[in-house]
Amino acid sequence: MDLSYTPEELAFQDELRAFLRNELPAEISEKVRQGRELEKADMERWHAILNARGWLAQNWPKAFGGAEWSAVQRHIYDVEAAAAGAPRIVPFGLSMLGPVLQKFGSKAQQDHWLPGILDGSDWWCQGYSEPGAGSDLASLKTRAVRDGNHYIVNGQKTWTTLGQHANMIFCLVRTDPEVKQQEGISFLLIDMNTPGVEVRPIILLDGSPEVNEVWFTDVRVPAENLVGEENKGWTYAKYLLTHERTGLGGIGASQAALASVKRVARAETHNGKPLMQNPHFAARVAQVEIDMRAMATSNLRIVSQAAAGGAPGLEASMLKVKGSVIRQEINDLARRAVGPYAMPFASEAVEGANDLIPDPLGAGPVAAQYFNNRKLSIFGGSNEIQRGIIAKVTLGGGA
Repeated sequence: MDLSYTPEELAFQDELRAFLRNELPAEISEKVRQGRELEKADMERWHAILNARGWLAQNWPKAFGGAEWSAVQRHIYDVEAAAAGAPRIVPFGLSMLGPVLQKFGSKAQQDHWLPGILDGSDWWCQGYSEPGAGSDLASLKTRAVRDGNHYIVNGQKTWTTLGQHANMIFCLVRTDPEVKQQEGISFLLIDMNTPGVEVRPIILLDGSPEVNEVWFTDVRVPAENLVGEENKGWTYAKYLLTHERTGLGGIGASQAALASVKRVARAETHNGKPLMQNPHFAARVAQVEIDMRAMATSNLRIVSQAAAGGAPGLEASMLKVKGSVIRQEINDLARRAVGPYAMPFASEAVEGANDLIPDPLGAGPVAAQYFNNRKLSIFGGSNEIQRGIIAKVTLGGGA
């Protein structure tokens, strides 16, 4: 694989850098760089700016209003956007549901739901995990019973990221409890304003309600909101998860975070010398950078293969595991680099009201990021489960 950018890709990189300089709002970029919590309006504003340029749905075909970027273009965007302090693109509608609807949805569903993802009319969240069904997702118990032209949904979803902002949720529901677990699941689109839907925040260590519980009590969902065939939802769920896990590598975000660690380590001293000259610390930085560059190469190769129309399987698990391990190592390096400045953490630091905490390094959110990102090895399928998948496929026995 030729890792050098072509002249066309270099021109795209220049165009993207100019766009980020001119169009990325400074106040939003500053929030991202400081690790402060973004409001819904911040994320919607950035989505609208990208959509106006035609760059929001980067992996969608042009026929559906997407940019139809190559794998290399998406890689360039991830790196440059993270370096510029751009917010991440909220993935639930764009990177998860969108590809599922394009592959398995009806023409009517595509025409109805895809434009709303692009123009921001709908904010989607993901209804997969349940209290007793996380990595063992097939054991989910949320039930949907057909009643004429509707399904009646009862149950609970948990760890619903940004569910407090969403007006729509795509859910895995059990429609046949008598068959093998994977064979009785359906994929349903639910309006969260429907009577019987309740969102309860889960307050995290940093004080933010990033994730939520979603409860369904006799919720009536139109039957036309069933994606694909009844009881075939596990097929669609696996397709979505491979797209999700491929995106969990976080190359751009990791590169930006490591650059910040290096900046701090050059300013901080240890035994009278810059921390970056400490052999132990420098060796850890070098190792994580080597791992990150190797993963970037693998990510380009894997996503390039997926561009032909398929979804990566085993490779997606590999990216998910390695990406989360790298990001957690960078978080630990950042915490060590700022030293005692990471100790007086308070939720106010994330919200920007950090006047009472001496913070010359911008270290207020470092502790919160360290603890919050322990989740990276759990969500999207825990790393233990993903390693089991890798071992099973590699050593034999099938997927």
